Amino acid sequence: MYKFLKPFLFFLEPEKAHHFTIVLARITFNIPVFGWILKKHFSIQNTSLHRSFLGMTFTNPVGLAAGFDKDGKYFSLMAKLGFGFIEVGTVTPKPQVGNSQPRLFRLPQDNAIINRMGFNNGGVQALVERLKKGKPKNLIIGGNIGKNKSTPNQNAVDDYTYSFEQLFPYVDYFVVNVSSPNTPNLRDLQEKEPLTELLTILQNKNQQKKKPKPILLKIAPDLTTTQLDDIIDIVAKTQISGVIATNTTISRENLQTSEKVIASIGNGGLSGQPLKKKSTEVIRYLHKKSKGKFIIIGVGGIASSEDALEKLEAGASLIQIYTGLIYEGPGLIRKINKALIRKEKNKVR
Repeated sequence: MYKFLKPFLFFLEPEKAHHFTIVLARITFNIPVFGWILKKHFSIQNTSLHRSFLGMTFTNPVGLAAGFDKDGKYFSLMAKLGFGFIEVGTVTPKPQVGNSQPRLFRLPQDNAIINRMGFNNGGVQALVERLKKGKPKNLIIGGNIGKNKSTPNQNAVDDYTYSFEQLFPYVDYFVVNVSSPNTPNLRDLQEKEPLTELLTILQNKNQQKKKPKPILLKIAPDLTTTQLDDIIDIVAKTQISGVIATNTTISRENLQTSEKVIASIGNGGLSGQPLKKKSTEVIRYLHKKSKGKFIIIGVGGIASSEDALEKLEAGASLIQIYTGLIYEGPGLIRKINKALIRKEKNKVR
């Protein structure tokens, strides 16, 4: 069905297409019989898909990456598409409108997206109010936290700790986002000293809780080998649970889209197929160099079951999709899970 809908969606501006798709999905799933059929179609219940990581059991390893549901408005709806977990955010302490529009651009020749959204969200309190209403049974929700654009880097810890405290009762794990290219100077926080300080403070607060929750770090694909070695050291020192690899890239290498079009778009993070190889290389390096001592959630350029298996074989324990969902439709989740079931069956033979 998505292949018939896709040309119309791609005729719309990307942000309008996003909102239209959500409205359409809500209407469709609210039609009793049709909604039940769709949910049965997308949701695959099979114990071979279960994964036990981070002290939790995931019904399957395919998650929705942060950015799609920044404000926690859609997680119940998206769960019906068969996701094993959903990450909300990136959320900031105060509401912010993000960067001026247009700020989201498709590159159809590359199956890619460039975005410079800028952490547009309604603030952590609005997210908390939605999460208080509850979530679908067995759905694992992560909270992706960032800093406000107006907050200087020397005060960034205050933003992260505030959102951490507010969200703590309502999410199952946390993701510290210091790798978005769309908030000025945010990526400076990936340097060893400020990042160690930030994660140490968050982990200290976490360990003071009766039941601490997993904290993961989302990193950029543009880090050098030396910086990746620093990440491994920081994870070991701060004892956070793992890494999400990777966020979007600022690189524009090896694109099919013309240089003129790319130049007209301007700044922003690139996601989708061009990111696949680099993301997988980062995952493989971290997994091998750390000897598998921490969890890696793989994200970046997954548009097929083969792409998903590649990430898992490189060392990811779980995966996330977003841009692949835009180009391939929600059937991608089912395709990946069916491929994983087939792989398990072949192991038994």
